[in-house]
Amino acid sequence: MNDLPYRYAQFDMNLAWAIKHEAGASAVEGVGKNIRYAFMEGIEIWITVVDAAGKAGTRKACFVIPRQVKQDETFPFSVKLPLPLEQGTKLKFTYKYNGSDGGDGGMNWMQSFEWTVP
Repeated sequence: MNDLPYRYAQFDMNLAWAIKHEAGASAVEGVGKNIRYAFMEGIEIWITVVDAAGKAGTRKACFVIPRQVKQDETFPFSVKLPLPLEQGTKLKFTYKYNGSDGGDGGMNWMQSFEWTVP
């Protein structure tokens, strides 16, 4: 995670990522880390491009494999967007998962944040 330039930290998960440009498109490639639950299942990372007026545009997702991520384990993610991400572009990240400390049936959780491409 330390090798990636952009970061987000919350009580349950840390994310780090980089932006890669490829043939008129972009990819947000990164790593997440479960820092809260004994395990997380069904992790999804969604990224939405938000225009200057605050209106949501292109939205793409990554469904994380392996299916279960234990506490303190990391996992890779990659979200491909069909447009170039230029400086000032705003992205809304949303992540979802079921987190459990074992034997409790788990808890569905969703968190989002906005980030502007520097």
